[in-house]
Amino acid sequence: MDSVVDSLNNAYQDFVAAAANVLEAKESAGSVKTTATDTALENFKQKWELFRVACDQAEEFVESVKQRIGSECLVDEATRPVAGKPGQATMTGLPPISAVRLEQMSKAVRWLVIELQHGSGASSANSALSHPSAAFDARFSEDATQ
Repeated sequence: MDSVVDSLNNAYQDFVAAAANVLEAKESAGSVKTTATDTALENFKQKWELFRVACDQAEEFVESVKQRIGSECLVDEATRPVAGKPGQATMTGLPPISAVRLEQMSKAVRWLVIELQHGSGASSANSALSHPSAAFDARFSEDATQ
């Protein structure tokens, strides 16, 4: 995480310095277009693009952390024993689910969401379940005996 923050900070500092260089070049040229102002503007454009890339990378990192935290919380909630309060039954009537099975189902749901977001419509359920990274038997083990 530190490297992502450092990268974003460095890109921002370079971007701000390039903006200052453009202003200085325009001021020294008397607002007349010169090679120096063109060079400063080109440098500014490059720094702007690098800053945007750094922002995109930071956003991707934050999204991946959010997804990982969400998955871990889901697994924790689904696999921990139910603690009963006085006067309440502790059994929910549902069998416990394994963390591996829960993660498989979570990946399948994510693939379905991705497919739906890309507008593939009705074929999304079949393609998501046949996708290599989400490939697993979507039926519960109890379904196989029926």
